[in-house]
Amino acid sequence: MNDPFMARAIQLSIESVQSGRGGPFGAVIVRGGKIVAEGANQVTSLKDPTAHAEILAIRQACAKLGAFELKDCELYTSCEPCPMCLGAIYWSRLARLYFANTAEDAANIGFDDSFIYAELSLPHFQRRLPAIQIMREEALAGFRAWTEKVDKIRY
Repeated sequence: MNDPFMARAIQLSIESVQSGRGGPFGAVIVRGGKIVAEGANQVTSLKDPTAHAEILAIRQACAKLGAFELKDCELYTSCEPCPMCLGAIYWSRLARLYFANTAEDAANIGFDDSFIYAELSLPHFQRRLPAIQIMREEALAGFRAWTEKVDKIRY
């Protein structure tokens, strides 16, 4: 199957490598049969570990469409999303996700996210990154403020 949107995501992944801006990952967001946003990995050039292709495309699409949800959009990405990107995809409420390379393909060239999935399944106290809960009672004040706010915008 030859899909022009996936072909563009793949092209962006190749251009990312050739330009030296980042790793081999590209993504496009489509609405109504037209590309509304594109992203290519720029982790190293922006010195930002969150500058993954999918994240950049989501940010661009939301800015362009003036919305924080992308319910009527689809994402085409050159590789199965990492845990961070998958979370952002769910939060942005994209209608559909298409991917080309698998997480295993990415792991084979040094982009292995399996340790993150393994960490998430562990209790906080067993993870490699120490996570210590503090000041919960004080922090609940923010949640109470949200609960009591009459004119909040739910998301």
